[in-house]
Amino acid sequence: MIINEALLNEVTDKAKASPRLRMNYNLHDSPEAKAQRLLNALEPGTVLPIHRHRETAETYIVLRGSLRVIFYNDKKEIIDTFLIDPKK
Repeated sequence: MIINEALLNEVTDKAKASPRLRMNYNLHDSPEAKAQRLLNALEPGTVLPIHRHRETAETYIVLRGSLRVIFYNDKKEIIDTFLIDPKK
């Protein structure tokens, strides 16, 4: 698979049309695949609930735009925040 501008535009357009302002495009073959690789198009205004992956890691690679990542403690208090922006 080639991740090109056409694919990114397709997923972005679907995210913009979604009430949640985000859309996934799976790169893995099935939900049982050991590696869950996917593209996430996240539009301004989308909300990702606080969540934790105890048994796995989550990796972000920003292809365009930017993403603010917020870390919380067990009391759901912000302990760190940073911006992922490939242009900076």
